[in-house]
This record gives sequence, structure tokens and C-alpha cells, in this order.
Amino acid sequence: MSFSQACQDVIDRFIEMLWLELGLSENTRMSYRSDLLRLAEWLARSEKTLVDASREDIFSFLAARMKKGAKSASSARMLSTLRKFYRYLLREGVIQEDPTLRIEHPKVGRLLPGAISEAEVDRLLAEPDISLPIEARDKVMLEVLYASGLRVSELVGLQLYQVNLRQGVLRVVGKGDKERLTPLGEQAIEQLEVYIKGVRPQLTGGREDGVLFPSLRGGEMTRQTFWHRIKLYVSRSGIAKNVTPHTLRHAFATHLLNHGADLRVVQLLLGHSDLSTTQIYTHVAKARLQQLHSKHHPRS
Repeated sequence: MSFSQACQDVIDRFIEMLWLELGLSENTRMSYRSDLLRLAEWLARSEKTLVDASREDIFSFLAARMKKGAKSASSARMLSTLRKFYRYLLREGVIQEDPTLRIEHPKVGRLLPGAISEAEVDRLLAEPDISLPIEARDKVMLEVLYASGLRVSELVGLQLYQVNLRQGVLRVVGKGDKERLTPLGEQAIEQLEVYIKGVRPQLTGGREDGVLFPSLRGGEMTRQTFWHRIKLYVSRSGIAKNVTPHTLRHAFATHLLNHGADLRVVQLLLGHSDLSTTQIYTHVAKARLQQLHSKHHPRS
């Protein structure tokens, strides 16, 4: 088997995992593939492959990209891709040591405000290492937050009894003690089921009641703690934006509207009592559509 074919095969298996296990979009998978092919081509000059790359190789590759003008955010995103790839190879027994360990993320500078795109959500949700119970918990929290548009206080306060996986809904108590049923998408439902059966018992000592997403001490996580967990994954992913729990609630609403959802439906899902509160998201969605029109329309 030629090097190029062997390289392609290992990348293909990784990309397939991104789809089957993480449900990443085609655009995001293409981005991962492109990053890995760049590294493979660079390694080939020294007659090395992705599988036998060392920490020094990875460091030199990133340094060479920076020297050629790659921005810090781009380099951080590249390192995020490589970390995920080598964690996968380690998990599969293909390698014995992760060459990306102890390589620090480049500083991405001042974070930019603004909405987060669907591709950026994909990258953020793919960042937690699900082989670690704490990060597996965080992964599901991010999935549920983006799938439901919950307020962060509603998310960290969720109790196990509020989850109905059979019907695919959460029973949420929002502002003013108003109760609403919030649907979940297939991915969030599947990941919640795996989490409740396999991960949560590791965090609670097997207790079958209480908070859905416990802290390290087994109690309710604070909003500040979850905010810091998000910051960790944003930093790893190289997303150069100020992402908070509310950013994902904002993205939930904006992305629904971008795909044609009715404003009143979004109002119900967000738990807004006043439609005017929801209308702010239509301005963001319209601005995004205008931006796309200006960029791509031949007469713009």
C-alpha cells in the first residue's frame, strides 16, 4: 500500500468517526480533512507519516505555518484538529502516545464580539474529549444548550426527572416559575441517553436522582463554572469570538430563523413572554442574510 493510500485510509476512518459519533456537518468534516492533509504533505517531505509523527514534528509544523503568516486563530484551530485526530488514534490503539500533548494553544488575541456560525458551533461541540467523564458531561451540556436554547440557569438546574427521552423533551421551569416543554433533536437525545446510562453514574456514585449535570462534588454546577468550561473549549477550538452560554442560546434562535422557523415558535421555545423580546433575533438573522447576499450575489 502506498503512503498516500495509507494516509488517506487513516484520515477516512477519522472523518467517518466525526460523522457517526459526533454528527459533524460535511463542511466541518471537510475542514478537518484539509487540516490533516496539510500535515500529511508536510511530514512526507521528511518521509514521515501521520501515524509516526512526533511532538517535535507537530511543533515544527505549527511553527512553520506561523512563520508563513498563519494567524493565531488559524493555528489554534489547526492544533484543535490535530488533538482530536491523535486522541482518536490513541483510543483506537494505532499509536501509543499523543504527540500533541504539552503543546500549548497559540494565543488568539482579543476576542471579537458577535454571533457564532453553524460551522463554529460544530467545532465547539466537537472539542470536549468524551473519554473523560467531566468533558463527556460538558459535551452533552453543550449539545442540550444548542438543541434547546435554554437559559444557563435552566440548564445547570435541570433535574433528572425533567428529562423524558421517550418523548424527546425537557420539562423546563423558566422565569416566573413558568413551565414549558422543550423538544430536543435526535443527536441531543442520543447523547443524553448515553450520558445518563454511562457517564452520569461515574459523577454521582450511582445515585439515580438529583441534578442532571452534577459538579465534581455531585451537587448543582454554578453558572460561572459552566461559563469557564465553555471558555476552555472556545480556547482549544481557536474560535476568535467571545462565546458565553447565552451565545449558544442566541445561536439556537438565530439559526432556527435562518432556516425558516416561525418567530412565534421560537418565542415559545425560548420561553419569552413577550414577542418583542424574541424579535431581536430576527434583526441578527436578517443582517446575516444581507451579509451573505452582499458577498455572493453577482449584482451586490
